[in-house]
Amino acid sequence: MLDSLLIPFRSQPQPPALPEGYSLASDARLPLEELDRLLVLCGDPSRPLERLQRALERSAWQLTVRDGAGALVGFVRATSDLALNANLWDLAADPADPSQPQLLLVLVHTALARLRRDLPGCSISVAALPAALQPLRHQGFVVDPGGIRAMGLRL
Repeated sequence: MLDSLLIPFRSQPQPPALPEGYSLASDARLPLEELDRLLVLCGDPSRPLERLQRALERSAWQLTVRDGAGALVGFVRATSDLALNANLWDLAADPADPSQPQLLLVLVHTALARLRRDLPGCSISVAALPAALQPLRHQGFVVDPGGIRAMGLRL
């Protein structure tokens, strides 16, 4: 009789998993040359290492993905005003890695879960390369909602 009064939990989809041998970390001491190499592979211009260092220091946190050989193959970092807004920057996964779509999906899912936990109610914006659009849509992002486009200035 008691069983008929219980409402089962809705089944939740399993969080995306990394391929076997890959690892995800919140890596505070990331070698800057390695990060710059990954970002260049993903289509960004090379950045001065001092600028990368300042960006990491001003970030709330960053996530890295390493393959079985220990090479950096994925990255994202977050900034926030700790009140209303959060931003994901440098979302990248090595385009030569056959698991690139899965790496992007894991990075986006993990970053959003952390932001929802740490900063519930914040609006979240993401600057992303075209390869990341499908994982972002999968997580509920709307690209250019209502025709609104973001603007940016590269210094």
